[in-house]
Amino acid sequence: MRLKLGQLEGALKNKLAAIYLVTGDEPLQVGEAADAIRLAVKKEDYLTREVLSTDTSGFDWNELGQTADSFSIFADKKLIDLRIPSGKPGKEGAKALVRYCQSLPEDTILLITSSKLDKSSLNTKWFKAIEQAGIVIQIWPLDGADLIQWLQQRAQKRGLQIEIDGIKALASRVEGNLLAASQEIEKLFILHGNSAISMQSVEDAVADSARFDVFKLTDCVLSGRVTRAIKILNGLKAEGIVAPVIVWALAREIRLLINITMDLKQGQNKQTVFKNHRLWDKRQQLISSALSRMKIKQLQEALVLSSQADRQIKGQEAGDCWETLLSVCVLFRQTT
Repeated sequence: MRLKLGQLEGALKNKLAAIYLVTGDEPLQVGEAADAIRLAVKKEDYLTREVLSTDTSGFDWNELGQTADSFSIFADKKLIDLRIPSGKPGKEGAKALVRYCQSLPEDTILLITSSKLDKSSLNTKWFKAIEQAGIVIQIWPLDGADLIQWLQQRAQKRGLQIEIDGIKALASRVEGNLLAASQEIEKLFILHGNSAISMQSVEDAVADSARFDVFKLTDCVLSGRVTRAIKILNGLKAEGIVAPVIVWALAREIRLLINITMDLKQGQNKQTVFKNHRLWDKRQQLISSALSRMKIKQLQEALVLSSQADRQIKGQEAGDCWETLLSVCVLFRQTT
């Protein structure tokens, strides 16, 4: 069954599904939807949680079946938290997911999070099996009236009173980057509390350069200008730009490169692949530059480092996330 994101809360209050698939390229909403599911199943005494990630070195799809079949000595109900950052389970993964759906384990819920699934993925056996056995939440980028509504609801939830012109000003500054928008709303709350906030107050408080600087970083990384990328990365850190926004931007580009590389290896025409991924002229040049230097093994290494930086940000792994992000940038350096 497919549900809209706004329907998830109501569905969780009814009967829990055996499988949830949350997919999309908007990291804040994907993360919050997954958190809502984790909280709901925990309230129903699914106290054991097993995390599997396909971008972990040495990951074997047999782990899904093994984890489902294993039992805790306390016989707790279990949540399997499966993460597919690329959105591509591959042949072995597809088979494993179909097998899982055909023989659902008792007292177990499977939560799958992935990047946006392309049109071809929506027609696969594994996706249709999940759709039939559970709930699919597809998350789309917000713009226009939808973005305005989301910002209003987010601000109200935080206890802010922002006039409509201020909301529109905020929307124009964050340009659909909900992670940045969430940070700016938090900043406005710190500055103004629950007092009325005017458009001028929003414009004074919200930095409009952050998103563009993050894009400058990814452009430099793709083109192999690592020295410039490192300067921008250090500048973003000094300006207080939150690391999750940078992880999101870099990981998105890396996954795109991996998906394009796999499409090209299947013999698809380069221009057709670019068109399918909605790449315009300037972006085509940057992507082509990166593809000419980066092998699939390097891209996978970069994705693993991005995941490591994400865990470091969340306190799940030791180390400095900024140093790890620097390592991601260095992987893309031009060779002489």
